[in-house]
Amino acid sequence: MKYLKHCLLILTAFTTLHSVSAQFIDTTVDRVKTPIQVNMSQIGTLNTRSTKEIKSSNITVGCETLDRGFTIWDNYKAYLPPLGVKTIRLQAGWAKIEKSKGIYDWSWLDKVIDYAVENSINPWLELSYGNPLYKGGGGTSLLNSLMSSKEGWDAWDRWVKATVEHYKNRVHEWEIWNEPDHPMQNNSPEIIAKLNIRTAEIIKKIQPNAKIAGLTFASNNDTTYLNRFLKVIASQGKLGLFTWLSYHAYSFRPEDVYANNRVMALQRVIKKYSHTLQLRQGESGAPSTYIPGFALDKYYWTEYAQAKWDMRRLLGDIGRGIGSSVFTIIDIYYDWGKNGILNTKGLIQSDTSMMAVRPKIAYYAIQNIASIFDDNIEINPDFSYSVTQGGSMSVFGFRNKENHSPLIALWLDKNVPTNSFKTTIKKITIKNCYFSEPVWVDLMTGKVWKISKSQWSRNGNGCTFNIPVYDSPILIAEKSVLNTN
Repeated sequence: MKYLKHCLLILTAFTTLHSVSAQFIDTTVDRVKTPIQVNMSQIGTLNTRSTKEIKSSNITVGCETLDRGFTIWDNYKAYLPPLGVKTIRLQAGWAKIEKSKGIYDWSWLDKVIDYAVENSINPWLELSYGNPLYKGGGGTSLLNSLMSSKEGWDAWDRWVKATVEHYKNRVHEWEIWNEPDHPMQNNSPEIIAKLNIRTAEIIKKIQPNAKIAGLTFASNNDTTYLNRFLKVIASQGKLGLFTWLSYHAYSFRPEDVYANNRVMALQRVIKKYSHTLQLRQGESGAPSTYIPGFALDKYYWTEYAQAKWDMRRLLGDIGRGIGSSVFTIIDIYYDWGKNGILNTKGLIQSDTSMMAVRPKIAYYAIQNIASIFDDNIEINPDFSYSVTQGGSMSVFGFRNKENHSPLIALWLDKNVPTNSFKTTIKKITIKNCYFSEPVWVDLMTGKVWKISKSQWSRNGNGCTFNIPVYDSPILIAEKSVLNTN
């Protein structure tokens, strides 16, 4: 018995340590190992930055489902500051906070919000779902969760008012309702427009400078729904209540979401009504294993493919001026009894106990991107390029706002991300972009290679490169502006 008690004490101590510290983060220069081979000399590895070292950025990571207990905050919170992502998205959990009518217990959410603020992380707080405590108060999941009675709607108004009052000095970005257009919710765009207006007006009355994401669109190609939604908002002169329209979008080849009939079509509809309203991507990510359900299911994903997908989607958004969120920080265990399922889209591996096992390759990849793409990096409006050889590529030009040092992100984008690390040499001519000492950066590993004089040349106001590329993002950057070791 004495020996058993001793073992239990050791186990308790380990569990406590594991839940409050990110001891499994690898900070060595070889934190990600791949078989990639390039004919260049490695000169260093990117130094990552914590959230306290980055002033601001347009990157978000999902911390969803805490309100329903499908993840455990204490098990992964310590992994957030070293990730370097400046915003987290989460649900406030009305039903978890108001368990007795008129009594709000924010204690669990206060711990989340306070930890985020203390670590220079911006909480993006969504107010949904409903609350079965009230007749017609709605439910706590996607399935028909919207309020359906005057009692329910009045309780919603009180909940919103109380929550904004409580967090007005700590939360400055809000979202209203998760995927109200989802087929499982069966809500008309007119009803959702009214929900958005009444909720946004309550928020703005208490917090006039609040930034609000409207709609939170599950679809990325239903322009009819979006048009009907915006028609109501515009007819009542309420477009100014919203900073963004949030949307969620998934496709096996990440670049497919930007097709003419998808995200680009959404942007065209928005511009019919407003030239200031922005599109914000609020949820998108790939699994790291085969999953039987949820987005991008029934496909044999690996950690390499997940990391490539997440980076391609993130940089695809940033390169188009769209705020981007990676779904999600940790694998989510939807504990539905015998029908429970582990959604492996997390940057951190978890299990059915919801323990944080270790960071995945995607964690380090996003950490590398976050260390570079803060708000001091902007899209280069004069950027243009040409590629002599064939093959589909994504290429984006950026620059440092202060000194205009160039930064080019590029990758092969023809197919769904693979596990291959075979590179292809491409001749790329960059216009309106001047380099002095360019380097080649592999964003998955963070490793930096020197681009030799035989691999690049200046021509007028631009440069030509003959460099290796593959189906994962790499950068051409000025050596002097990178923080490396």
